[in-house]
Amino acid sequence: MLLVVGQIGKPHGIRGEVSVVVRTDEPEERFTAGSVFITEVPRDRRVGAGPAAAPGVRFEVPKELTLESIRWHQGRGIAVFEGISDRNVAEALRGVYLQVDSAGLTPPEDPEEFHDHQLIGLRVESRDGTEHGTVQRIEHAPASDLIVLAKKGGGTALIPFVTAIVPTVDLAGGRVIVDLPEGLLDL
Repeated sequence: MLLVVGQIGKPHGIRGEVSVVVRTDEPEERFTAGSVFITEVPRDRRVGAGPAAAPGVRFEVPKELTLESIRWHQGRGIAVFEGISDRNVAEALRGVYLQVDSAGLTPPEDPEEFHDHQLIGLRVESRDGTEHGTVQRIEHAPASDLIVLAKKGGGTALIPFVTAIVPTVDLAGGRVIVDLPEGLLDL
């Protein structure tokens, strides 16, 4: 399974540097010189139709990008990728997701920490066994992470991923046990 660890932002300067919004808890581990990322163009954005890479040649987003170097500034990375050497080409990469294969990741050492891909598809149920649906994805909001619940009867709901509401994650049992405040799933 592919995991998004970052997203390319706007160009920085004129030599092909881009800002990178980090979407991983381990940026120092994921973003090192030589790291290879699988790219994904967001569905809601046309990125591959960027400016000409050379006269008469349209730029196509490569399937993979190799990180040449990165420096950190105000919580974002300023990255240089191999083969991206001017601002026009860097602009064509804006919005592209940077992904890694989850098969190559080591599990977290902390038993209270989970990779997003470990949670996707798990049943969400109350302490009494009432099933509410499955984990569709995890949203990383500023205040706390949120479980996006694909509700059993259809639709989605957001559940704050905090210990008071999600006391147990049972990976072996394939479930997340929740203690929901009254009406949370009705929002």
